[in-house]
This record gives sequence, C-alpha cells and structure tokens, in this order.
Amino acid sequence: MRKDSILIVDDERNIIEALKRTFIEDPYNVFSAENAADGLAIVAAQKIKVVISDEMMPGMSGAEFLSKVGSQFPNVVRIMLTGHASLEAAIRAINMGEIYRFLTKPWSELEIRYTVKAAIEKYDLEEENKRLLELIKKHAFNMKLLEREFPGITKLEYDNTGCIVVDDVSDEEIAKILAELDNHPDAKF
Repeated sequence: MRKDSILIVDDERNIIEALKRTFIEDPYNVFSAENAADGLAIVAAQKIKVVISDEMMPGMSGAEFLSKVGSQFPNVVRIMLTGHASLEAAIRAINMGEIYRFLTKPWSELEIRYTVKAAIEKYDLEEENKRLLELIKKHAFNMKLLEREFPGITKLEYDNTGCIVVDDVSDEEIAKILAELDNHPDAKF
C-alpha cells in the first residue's frame, strides 16, 4: 500500500507527539518540525501532500509559514491547527496561507483524521486533473496533426449508439492511415 506523507509543524514537541499518535493507525509517513524553517526544508526534500501547522510559533507565524508553503509548493494542502483561535487569526491564515481547514486545539481525533484524509483526496484529485488536462492537450495536438495530414479526418459522424461511422473506407486504408500515424515524428500517443 502506498504511504502518503504529511508534515506536522509545531513548536511544542508534546503536540507533535500527540498528533503522531493520532495518525498511528493511518497509512501515512508523518514528518515533523519544531519551527517553520525546518518545515520548509522538509517540504522541499519530501513529497509532502498535507501540512498541519500551529499558528503561534517563534520566528514565523503559522500563517506566514503556510503562505510560503503555498507560494513555493502550491499543490500541498495546508491546515492550520491552533490553540489561539480568534477571528483575526482565522482571517490571517485564510488570506495569507490559503488554508484548506482551520482547526482548534484541543482537537477531535476523528475530525483531524477525517480532515487529513479529505485533504489527501483533494491533493490526489488535483494531481489527476492535471494529468488528464495534459493528456487532453496531447490528444488535441494529435488531432491537429491528423487534420493537417488528412484534411477532414477530424470531422466525425456518429451513429445513435455513439460509435464513429466510417463510410467507404476499407480496412486496408484505415490500417495504412494508422501505420502512417505510428511513424509520424510528431505524433504522441
């Protein structure tokens, strides 16, 4: 089973250890850092999908840290976990860090586990969307090549079941077209 990686950033070691225990039954590689600078180094070195950060940390606030993570690693899903929940802190975290969720200490184990699971699903879905978009771009390019080589070929007619209708083209002609496409230097399949 593939293990997804998450990062916990909190200046209190006991909070980090408690969160690690929360995820002990989940299939995650859990990294931790006690300050924002170490957290940024870990995100740069590992394929982290989710970052959970405290807000009140010396040197750099959680909102500032999550903002840097978002600008340097925009795919990473960012979660704020704080014991100092205020409207101002929430607004700052949302505006600066573009966070996915804002959670408070003490946390509910079920809520945080569900939130991280949903965040990983969000990350994976966005990655799959990017992959599919790239595939669509490649297919559009191939269709343009086809149209240039064989004008009118991209104008397709469909029957009532959604199958492409091919009139007056022999199997040999279709095989010849496919062979030419396979040998075309710009075709990408």
